Amino acid sequence: MKALTISAHGGLEQITCRDDLAMPNLKGPGDVRIRLMAGALNHLDLFVVEGLPGVTITPPWILGCDGAGVVESVGSAVFAVQAGDRVVINSGVSCHECDYCRAGEHSLCVKFAVLGEHRPGTFAEFIVVPARNVRRIPPAISNESAAAFTLATLTAWRMLVSRAQLQAGEQVLIQGIGGGVALAALQIAKLRGARVWVTSGSDDKLEKAKALGADETLNYRSVDVAREIRSRTGKRGVDVVIDSVGAASWTQSLGALGKRGRLVSCGATTGPMVETDMRRMFWNQWSLMGSTMGNEAEFDAIVAEFTAGRLAPPVDTVFPLAEGRRAFERMKEGAQFGKIVLSIP
Repeated sequence: MKALTISAHGGLEQITCRDDLAMPNLKGPGDVRIRLMAGALNHLDLFVVEGLPGVTITPPWILGCDGAGVVESVGSAVFAVQAGDRVVINSGVSCHECDYCRAGEHSLCVKFAVLGEHRPGTFAEFIVVPARNVRRIPPAISNESAAAFTLATLTAWRMLVSRAQLQAGEQVLIQGIGGGVALAALQIAKLRGARVWVTSGSDDKLEKAKALGADETLNYRSVDVAREIRSRTGKRGVDVVIDSVGAASWTQSLGALGKRGRLVSCGATTGPMVETDMRRMFWNQWSLMGSTMGNEAEFDAIVAEFTAGRLAPPVDTVFPLAEGRRAFERMKEGAQFGKIVLSIP
């Protein structure tokens, strides 16, 4: 079996496309084996290559969180899908037995595992996952779009809909437009009737975001984002901030947040350590929230929007699996607008 792998943490030189890996087998009656057609990169994949605290790999380790393909075989207890079905994969695997899972909060599972980080990933010809982690998609949807969809959209949906409880007419600031979560958040916020501000250090990305529906665009290299938003909103600020950037944007995110504002973070690509003035937090009665991926009900919700054509991830570039290192290089450069996809022949 072919797969994009690493055998040790380090730089991108560790990434190797191999063709000598064993075919994965069904481990239980609730599993499915999928012939993958495409996978998509996330920043998490870069972090896995570099090494994450508390995460160990078994060489050769298969990279990749996102994927889409065709069901090749199913376990004896699987009835929701069958061989030949085209599916997307939810990359968060839960135990379905702990208190959090029983409460429907699968991404809080005490044994929560992410494909490519804790389990072999999607940048391979085949993968075995629990059947509850896949959903059927119609033939008209491309493999590239399907692979690019799930993790970022599920993450953004939970942030805006479940955590922030975004309402029509509210104002949202999305930091760092161009990545998968930020673009999914833009689409979801517009779908729910919000007014959306986006930031980037690239005027080209801001123009592309405006074409996707962004109402206000700010280049953080040339303006003070928080001051500009407060000026344009009569000092009111925004209702919700979506920030996966971390240290580089945190101060500006809080500065733009209005009274009773909700800030939701799902990542820290520029660093995890931030400072917060507690006096401003309690005086303005802010809610500062973390969010990770999503539960099965949220997965069902985004797949319904996807198959109905109301949410569609922009695809930046498509590389063949054999050129996976080039795809990682593009992500590390930060030049992409949309998802970087690997085609798996």
